[in-house]
Order: sequence, then structure tokens, then C-alpha cells
Amino acid sequence: MANSLFRTKKIENILAEGSDDSHGGGHGLKRVLTVKDLTFFGIAAIIGAGSFSSLGSAVFNGGPGVVILFIITGIACGFTALCYSEFASRIPVAGSAYTYAYASFGELFAWIIGWALIMEYSIGNIYVAFSWSDYFVSFLDKLGNILHMNLHVPDYFSNSYAEVKHAIDDGSKNEEMLLAWNNAPVFAGIKMIIDIPAIVINLLITYLVFRGVKESRNFSNVMVILKLIVVSIVILVGGYLVFSKGLTFNWTPANDAGVHSFMPNGFGGVMSAVAGVFFAYIGFDAVSVLAEESKNPQRDLPRGMILSLVICTIVYILLSLVLAGAVNYRKFEGVGDPLAFIFEKDNLNVGWMQFLVAICAVVAMTSVLLVFQMGQPRIWMSMSRDGLLPHVFQKIHSKFKTPSFATIMTGVAVGIPILFTDKTFVLDFTSIATLFAFVLVCGGVLLIPRKEKVAGRFNIPYINGKFLFPVIVAGAITILAVWGKGYFASLFHFDFSGNADYVAGKISFMDAATPQVALIIFWIFAIILSIFAYSKNFSLIPLMGLTTCLYLLTGMTKSNWIWFFGWMAIGLIIYFLYGYRKSKLAEVG
Repeated sequence: MANSLFRTKKIENILAEGSDDSHGGGHGLKRVLTVKDLTFFGIAAIIGAGSFSSLGSAVFNGGPGVVILFIITGIACGFTALCYSEFASRIPVAGSAYTYAYASFGELFAWIIGWALIMEYSIGNIYVAFSWSDYFVSFLDKLGNILHMNLHVPDYFSNSYAEVKHAIDDGSKNEEMLLAWNNAPVFAGIKMIIDIPAIVINLLITYLVFRGVKESRNFSNVMVILKLIVVSIVILVGGYLVFSKGLTFNWTPANDAGVHSFMPNGFGGVMSAVAGVFFAYIGFDAVSVLAEESKNPQRDLPRGMILSLVICTIVYILLSLVLAGAVNYRKFEGVGDPLAFIFEKDNLNVGWMQFLVAICAVVAMTSVLLVFQMGQPRIWMSMSRDGLLPHVFQKIHSKFKTPSFATIMTGVAVGIPILFTDKTFVLDFTSIATLFAFVLVCGGVLLIPRKEKVAGRFNIPYINGKFLFPVIVAGAITILAVWGKGYFASLFHFDFSGNADYVAGKISFMDAATPQVALIIFWIFAIILSIFAYSKNFSLIPLMGLTTCLYLLTGMTKSNWIWFFGWMAIGLIIYFLYGYRKSKLAEVG
């Protein structure tokens, strides 16, 4: 049984199944996307809920120093993008990391990746839908003020029940939450608190994706151009005001001890923002899901992924600097619309920019919803082709040439949880699953044999890591040991007397110790990986991608890991009850 769990698919078989002649001859997906379209899809996915919502909490946790985390994350995603591109050039079919894992690690890991990607695309879209709702309601309020009309959506119809209930239980003073709870209509003893805008936008996006990728492409490209223009205006206007008003001192704010620093909460505070920062990058890998709809996937997919990643990293760094310079980082606590917040009356005081940002946010997050909602059905379609899911998931609509049933089920998977979950849970839940997928993609490139270079196709540069990678790891350890002020000693010394939450009993010992334990495991793994790099002549780029993604995982909390492993356990149960027995590789065996 052990061997059958790690049975791999041959790349030539995957290519045959995903060709234009699959699904009964000429009934495959339409190849209509160019490198420009793919780059725009990547930007559409990346610049959205992360920049317009979670960026505020990231600045609050890390201060201006969160820019460093964006750079680290951008580098990690850059290495990962090269690994995705290598796979995409070899296996230009739908399925993304799931398909790549099937060719390198085997069926069990392929299932785990496919199951994890549900968290990235479907569950991640729940967070985007919530954020879209927040900005849409804000936009209606501002528009109503301009037109002197009452366009306000009642608080109990623009918030999730779980978020309101948690706020009330925690004694929140948030006026919006209190109004939603106190004014909500009651039916059968239950307060009717429903985020209606989030549900409606999910239905509309599902319909658009169902109609076809060409229509979705045109809609996405228009939205990307609009939001890039507005984001550029935010950076230019905000940056100008930071300097003209002499606010650059906000880049070195004072911490609780009165010490001015670019990282007022230390590097630990910067790393605590990893979930929010990484969520801002979720989506660049969604481009690889569109391989079967790309005109020249071996050339255009890698270019689209890397171009979108570079553009968005620069945008995020500039946005972070503008936000952290406009107001003191502490003011971002609980702020869900940071780009509009900095232009409020008490801050930079530019009313027309608030309205412009509200419009941009609605556009930006609509495009994110679109790309994510396109990604999930194509992963389910690939899993169905392999027998791991029922055959109906690979059904292609006769007219629209889209995975019709899988698209509808994606809409259901996003829509139903909107009724009983909240943003915080979804944010943490999504980030860890995506990082895990990135780890396996980078690791997968290490396992597949090197290929000869082919003109017109992407080839990941081979840099022998035999000596370089061990030297990099040894150098990092030496620098931290010499200049890290007791860095390694502190990893093995569990003293949380300075942790206010631990002292107050708000968190347990394991909660406080999780980051240290994760770092210990990381360094042990880095040393083991150095040994393999030396003995196996591993390529340096995937080694660096694997290592940087693993490092970002050390910032995840105990609750992140508990929910992640719980989700994985459910997935494994489904695999052994259905996928393992129905797999096409089982039939071959």
C-alpha cells in the first residue's frame, strides 16, 4: 500500500489528458490568453484584499518595518514563481501545484495539495468577499452623502454573524457591531445577521466565471487598469503629503520603552504580521491554473507570473511606506480600510481621495474574486480527471467551454461559509495552506530530473547548490550567533515574563512557545537540507524557495497549525474512502 500511496503520473500522460483533444475530442478549454492577459490576471489576484484590507493590520503589528517582511515574502514568492514556471513549462495543463505534485511526489501528496488549495482559492475568497462588502457599503455611504440620499445598508445586513457575535462576547465597543447586534431582526429566536453584499457578489462572480474565460478576461483587464491607476494616485498623493507635511518621523516611531525605531516591536513584531503580509501575495500562483487556456503556456505562463509578482512587490513596498509615514502605526489597530483611512479628516484630510479609494477597493477586490473563482474549478477538474473526485467535476459546458459543475460547486463552497465564519479565521486559515503548497512545489522541482533547454520555453536556471547552499546556511547561522544578541540561546530559553498576554493568562505556554519551537525545527531542517544539497547536487533556486517559504511558516500561530492539520485530516479521510480506490492509477495498478 505504501508504494501505491506515492504512485506518480508520467508527464507525457498528464499532457495527453490536458490536450485540446481531450474530453471527447475537441471539447477541451479554449486557449485564448496571452502573456498580457496572464500578467493582468496575476495583478488582479495579488492587488486586492491584501493591499486594501489586511495591510492595515500588518502595519499595526510590524510598524514601518513591515516593509522588510514584504521584501522577504516577495523574495520567497519570487523563488517559488520560478519553480511554478518550471513546472508550468513542462506540464502546461490546468491543476497548478496539484498537478505538479502528482508528477513529482506522488498521489498522496497531490491529494494533500489539492485539498490545501481549496483553502487558498475557495476559503480565501470568503475573506475577499467580506472585504469587498466592507468597501462596497462604505462606497454607498459616501455616494449617498454626495447625492443627499440614504444608501446605507443596515449593519445587520452588512456583517457576518460570527464576527458580530465574537465582538459582543469580547466586550467590543465597536459601534457598528453593537448596532448590528442590537437592531438585528429575530427569526425563530435567532438574530438575522447576514452579510448580504458578500453573498450577492459571490453569486455574480460565479455566474461570470460560468459564462466563460474570455468574458472574464476582458472584465478583469479593465478592472486591473483602473485599480493600478488609483493605487498609483494613492502612492503619489500620499507620498507627497508625507514629505510636504514633514511626517517622515513616523517611519521611526517610539515603542513602549520610548525608543525610536524602524521596527518598534522588534523583528518578532514584524514576523507576527506574516499571515496578513503573505495573504497580500496569495494569487500569483493562480496564473498557473490557467495553463490550458493559454495560447503559449510554456512561454507566457512564466512571464505572466514573474511580471505580476515584480510589479506587485514594488507596489506593496511603496504602499507600506506611505501608510506608515502618513500616520503613526498604532492608529491602524482594527482598521479594515487602511488606504482610505490615511486620508480621513484626522489624518491627511483629503476627502476626495477617500471616495476614490472606496471605488478602487470595490474594483480591486472584484477582480480578485474573479481570479480565485476561476482557479478552484480547474483544480477540481484536474482531480476529477485522475479519479480522485467524481466524474461530474470534469464536465465541460457545451457552449461556454468552462468546467460548469465545478464552477457552481465553487460558488457554493464560498457562499455557504459566508453565513457562519469571519475574516480573522479565514485569513489565518488560508495563508498557512498556501505556504504549504508553495513548499511542496519548490520541493517538487528538486525531485524531477533536469531537462534539456528548449527554445521558446522557460528553463529554470540551474545553479549547483552543492557548496553554495551549505555556505548560505552556515553564513546565516554565524551572523545570527555573532551579531544576533543571543538569538540561538533565546530559542531554547522559554521566558515569557515580558509577554503581556501570557502574564495575563490570555494565552497558554504552547501559544507563546510556538514561534520558538517552529524556528528550532526550521534550523534543524535547514541543516539537513544542506547535507542533501551537498550529496545530491540540488539546484540553488528551488532550495532557496523551499527555505524561505519554510521560514515564513515559522510566523504562524498554534491555532493556525491546529486548524490546518484538522482540515488535512478531513481531506485524508475523504481520500482513503473515495480517491484511493477510484484513482485511475489504481486501475492501472
